[in-house]
Amino acid sequence: MDNEHRRTVNMASSEADNSLSQEEPQPGDLIEIFRPAYQHWALYLGDGYIINLTPVDESPAAAVSSVKSVFSRKAVVRMQLLKEVVGADSYRINNKYDGDHTPLPVSEIIQRAQLLIGQEVSYDLLGSNCEHFVTLLRYGEGVSEQASRAIGAISFVTAAASAFSVLGLINTRSRNRPF
Repeated sequence: MDNEHRRTVNMASSEADNSLSQEEPQPGDLIEIFRPAYQHWALYLGDGYIINLTPVDESPAAAVSSVKSVFSRKAVVRMQLLKEVVGADSYRINNKYDGDHTPLPVSEIIQRAQLLIGQEVSYDLLGSNCEHFVTLLRYGEGVSEQASRAIGAISFVTAAASAFSVLGLINTRSRNRPF
């Protein structure tokens, strides 16, 4: 991707991870936050604030790095300071879908985002996650490469398990033949 679409910043050190990170986020930018086991997504509103999904049953502070958020069925749309949500993790500005999807006008993105603050929404890791949420705001269409990869992996494991099951059944039947 080009410099305009991907920039990395480490909030803990306040120094750039690489030469692409010299730019500050702009309103409407997608923010990819690198958690230890997954990536969390937010949308930059401006003045240091982002909008993101957090678990319903957690305070905003506790939800910052909770793995529990991945397994929740409901989420709350919150406006929080980017630096507080990132904490000691790193993030990058990642408008990776701009080549395939046209971003809505920034004023519309921000207006749509502000209308949702404080709302409780359905959450599903594979069908309606934080990346789907922010891409829906930016492009008018929810997209998640992370979910697509997970669905692909699940499909592969399911197919492999089915194949091994069938092979086991065939082996069992051939051993039970009376010849």
